[in-house]
Amino acid sequence: MRITVTAPRSELGLIVTERNTGGDDADAVGRVVINVALQAPNSLLHDGQAWKRYPPARLLQETTAGIKAARQAAFLVHASYLFVGADEAGLEPGATLRPIIDATLEAERTVLDGPTPACVVRLGYLYGPASRSLRAYRRAFRLGRPYWAGPKSVRQRFLHSHDAADALLAAAAQRPVGRVLAAADNQPVSFATFMDDFARLVGNPLPLHLPAISAPLSRIIIAKEHMQACELRTSGIDAHRRPKSFAPRYASYRSGLRGIIDTWSSE
Repeated sequence: MRITVTAPRSELGLIVTERNTGGDDADAVGRVVINVALQAPNSLLHDGQAWKRYPPARLLQETTAGIKAARQAAFLVHASYLFVGADEAGLEPGATLRPIIDATLEAERTVLDGPTPACVVRLGYLYGPASRSLRAYRRAFRLGRPYWAGPKSVRQRFLHSHDAADALLAAAAQRPVGRVLAAADNQPVSFATFMDDFARLVGNPLPLHLPAISAPLSRIIIAKEHMQACELRTSGIDAHRRPKSFAPRYASYRSGLRGIIDTWSSE
């Protein structure tokens, strides 16, 4: 399968390229573009800081660039965010997340209405062994630093980056024109539980949480986008419309985190 990946040097772009084992088949029916240019901020691991580099205007610009890159392609796979399904699920995003969601939904419509046959794949919050933000958390936990955990009762949908790449490649093979698909693991969990378990795996048995009362001061280092994302129950968003033949290898966050620790240990 002939694949072109936008943002090929990004964390997810590198993984998609690496996991495209189909190679450059000259007999394949046309080229497929996989647009991952919006995915850098799709994580709860950067404390919301990445959204400063990806304001709504940039999300639309990157989408337009992806459509342009696919002008001569047979199909376009556009990687989006699972949390933008909040409205469909009857959830109420925070005011800071709202412009991001509106721009992303506009981007999805632009892709599906564009000149190249296309689909959208909404991805859960990404994490993986190549994540620089997760490595930063490892250092912080080993130093005993607290973090903004959000409410433990609000569960999120996560997705290992290798599974994200496989979902996008499955969609590229399927080519489901006009469809909005989703990919997440099978075990929604709160960010607090996710990170507490990670902290224990890296040797911190009692990770500290920043108290909610510290929110005004914490915003110096923790962006509103992160605080509001931790409060948005993405477990309530439907993630069952997966690309055909896709099933997450890391079906639970525990197996995903364990795999990351094993990968780091072998480096």
